[in-house]
Amino acid sequence: QVQLVESGGGLVQPGGSLRLSCAASGFTFSSYAMRWYRQAPGKERELVAAITTIIRSTNYADSVKGRFTISRDNGKNTVYLQMNSLKPEDTAVYYCNVRVLNIDYWGQGTQVTVSS
Repeated sequence: QVQLVESGGGLVQPGGSLRLSCAASGFTFSSYAMRWYRQAPGKERELVAAITTIIRSTNYADSVKGRFTISRDNGKNTVYLQMNSLKPEDTAVYYCNVRVLNIDYWGQGTQVTVSS
């Protein structure tokens, strides 16, 4: 079965950095695009970043462009989200996502809190 396990969240001061990881299993990781979403309290879940398979093209929400970088290691079945210059408005639960055979799978999420 498809499993996604996020890690790397925590409390960081404004301007700081975190790297999130998502370990995937149960599907052919290298064949699927991967995405990071986030959901802040009282807000809808939003797409933060996505990365495709072979050519690894990426796209980002306007709010994180230039600060966040998504990457993947197909040998480790892991997708990463490097987050720099963090702002209080980046505070949210971050989720890893994959769509396999038109079914969306989600991890349990990892909390990121940006506060002084």
